[in-house]
Amino acid sequence: MKNKRNQIIYWISTILVAIIFLGSAFMKLSGSEVSKEMSNGVGGNENLIILGILELVITLFWLIPKTGIIGTLLGIAYIGGAISIHFVNNQPITVPIIIQIIIWLAAFCRFPELLQRIKNKL
Repeated sequence: MKNKRNQIIYWISTILVAIIFLGSAFMKLSGSEVSKEMSNGVGGNENLIILGILELVITLFWLIPKTGIIGTLLGIAYIGGAISIHFVNNQPITVPIIIQIIIWLAAFCRFPELLQRIKNKL
């Protein structure tokens, strides 16, 4: 029973993080109104396109099991940058922090060795 529960958590967390990054990437690449408002905070539409492509790359690394840890680290760094951009522009930082927590929890679920390494260092 526990193994099946872990598999369900594994897939839900993996898909949730992928949806977050894919949704954000498509918003940036499609030129939606929300992304146009965001472009002021990150330096214009050219940067939004680059960020959208970067989010697609992070999603690809995240979904491939062999590169999942690299995708995790890139995603954590990317969201850390988003938190700082929100902070500097006096925007609420709650959503990026929640996304950061989801990525960490999903990473610990997907890669138990990552959690073990962190525990060993503490």
